[in-house]
Amino acid sequence: MPVSTPKPLAVSGRTNYLILIAVIILAGLSQGMLLPVLSILLEQEGVSSSLNGLNAAALYVGSFAMTLIAERVLGAIGFKKLIAAGLALVLVTLLLFPLLTGVKVWFVLRLLVGIGDSAINYAAQLWVLLMTPAEHRGRNLSLYGMSYGLGFSLGPLGISLLRFGQPAPFLITALLFVIVLLIVGFKLPDSRPEAMDHSEGQASRFGRSYRLAWYALIPALLYGYMEASLNSSFPVYGLRTGFSADQIAALLPFAGIGGLMLQLPLGIWSDRYGRKAILIAAGTGGGLAFTLLPLTADHFLLTLAVLMVAGGLVGSFFSLGLSYAADILPRKLLPAANVVASFHYSLGSIAGPGIGGLLLQFGWGGSVFGVMGGLYIVFGLAGLLFSPRKTI
Repeated sequence: MPVSTPKPLAVSGRTNYLILIAVIILAGLSQGMLLPVLSILLEQEGVSSSLNGLNAAALYVGSFAMTLIAERVLGAIGFKKLIAAGLALVLVTLLLFPLLTGVKVWFVLRLLVGIGDSAINYAAQLWVLLMTPAEHRGRNLSLYGMSYGLGFSLGPLGISLLRFGQPAPFLITALLFVIVLLIVGFKLPDSRPEAMDHSEGQASRFGRSYRLAWYALIPALLYGYMEASLNSSFPVYGLRTGFSADQIAALLPFAGIGGLMLQLPLGIWSDRYGRKAILIAAGTGGGLAFTLLPLTADHFLLTLAVLMVAGGLVGSFFSLGLSYAADILPRKLLPAANVVASFHYSLGSIAGPGIGGLLLQFGWGGSVFGVMGGLYIVFGLAGLLFSPRKTI
């Protein structure tokens, strides 16, 4: 699906870029809030950790479903309408969480949030990717990733709002969605994709993107696994280790804070030294940091430091991987590669809470982070085997 290219960051382009940044901050905030808040509420109700993890994965099942049709929906309605529809769906769902309680109902609501967030992410990140000149791709996509990380890092603070009542975190987040939805409706242009190119089938484009850039697309899988597993499993792990809910609320954002601190430097370094080298170094270092997390036990400051280092090194994985894919692939394959990256992110996000919940269920809490770290280390080593073929 060839997409019309927005003009590179003219005055109107910068305004659009800033609006997209606000949109993605909010998308990150909603996910970062829902994962730990709902995990804690279900844990307090006595729901098993395995069922708790499966319930958390529902958000990413919805996201996965949306990735299957995202490219075609975008082609039919355009960037603005897809973003607005996603924002509206998440807004309505947030208002329903305090009214409709229970594991089954929350599973369905999380599915809807996943569909809405996936629509927002797909349209916004592709728009940013297409409006960014190649020489600034690492920097600009890192800023985009920082925005998502900022929102996701602020999300767990919703745990502290529970003291004002269970509806509080949902209502406050919903109010923010109303504000951003109005800005999108009045300020974003109704940019539409060009007509679909049927010269190559959708499955063929996905397959070719994967063959040419598999190493660049795997970071989305690892990032989704890490993000969902950390935010759904760590609250339960922390409660069982001896941390209070307030301490967990304080600790979780530091993985995202570390990502925020290193997101832009890693993006700039990837422009300068190469995307592959940075992915190998960050993946290996971040994996080693995660394997150390169980050794910190209930030591607050040590846990905080390790979370910050690990999150800092791998917090750029989605944006770095997408930038690397854009370096390798011909422009006409970028929409398909964006779908594959979103597809991978959803798969990782579905697997993370489920695997983490099972490990917690059998009393192997520390292995949640051992598995996570091992995956990143294997990815780093696999980079030594990958040789991209530059195409036109």
